[in-house]
Amino acid sequence: MGARAQQDYGFFGPDSVTWKVWGYPTSIVLGFLRAVVIEELDPHLVASVDQSGQVKQRPKLRYDRTMQYFATVKFGDAESVLRASDTLMKIHARAVGDDPVTGGRYDANDPASQLWIHLTAWHSILYTYEIFGPGRLTAAEEAQYWEECARAAEFQTIDPADVPRTREGVRAYFAAYRPRLVGSEVAQSMMNFLLDASTVVVPDDVPRPARFVFNAVVRRGVIATMPRWMRKLGDTRQSRTTDRVATAIIRPVVRTISAFPRLELALLRRASPRTAPILEPVLRGVPPVHPVVREPVEARAQYGVTDPREQYAAIQAERARQAGPVPYPKHHHEELLPFPA
Repeated sequence: MGARAQQDYGFFGPDSVTWKVWGYPTSIVLGFLRAVVIEELDPHLVASVDQSGQVKQRPKLRYDRTMQYFATVKFGDAESVLRASDTLMKIHARAVGDDPVTGGRYDANDPASQLWIHLTAWHSILYTYEIFGPGRLTAAEEAQYWEECARAAEFQTIDPADVPRTREGVRAYFAAYRPRLVGSEVAQSMMNFLLDASTVVVPDDVPRPARFVFNAVVRRGVIATMPRWMRKLGDTRQSRTTDRVATAIIRPVVRTISAFPRLELALLRRASPRTAPILEPVLRGVPPVHPVVREPVEARAQYGVTDPREQYAAIQAERARQAGPVPYPKHHHEELLPFPA
């Protein structure tokens, strides 16, 4: 059965660096796991994840749903992206509560929290692409990548003006955010759980020896990409020798997969069945019905979808009147809520 053509190229398209980097095999497991593991050091985010309880209860479903959302934003057509963004916005509107570590209040739609998740994901996907894949982008490609990162921010509550446009800017952002990070018991427990790729990613019918080997290598590969101070904070230390060995094992495997799109698609179908149909037209080179890249403002007007920042402002106004969406109870059951919620 052939891949279903999208209606358009969405907001990036085949000439984008986003397609080049996010479509590379490193994004599926290594980049994704690095992002969600590091994100847990934000006490507001980990409080939300812990109080939801769904990551540990249904890790594979949550991985599949989150990958589906990420893939939709990068590779889906314009209407699919806007509908997914609008749905996630509404789901996150109820993900508010108290953070027991800082004593503050978390809000999954808060722009600062969203920016942390957004930049951690885009940086992790690029960094694992560089370490295990083809290497550094050209200066022009990297500049384009961060511009596209800012465009993707438009589908969240983030002000695109707050998104750094250079690697130096991204490093400065992380340095400024570092004092907010906390290696609490909850954060370390969640990081250790998410580093178990066999629990989060590998299908249950894979033989146990294969699951053990896969997890042993991937876990060490992800940790190898984390700075020393972050490993100490998350209690995920390992030696430089282990870093080098894990990298040496993973790099040729990833590059082999990248040379065979059908193999990449087959593996993706196993790891994330909801994501495969979104990436299949891209990997198979199936053009959309209308081969054009869309603009967010024009697409929102066509499909009648409100800008997330406008939606958030309206929600905040409702909360000020003691109204608005009712917060989720602890350990709620919400299948559409992805990892970074």
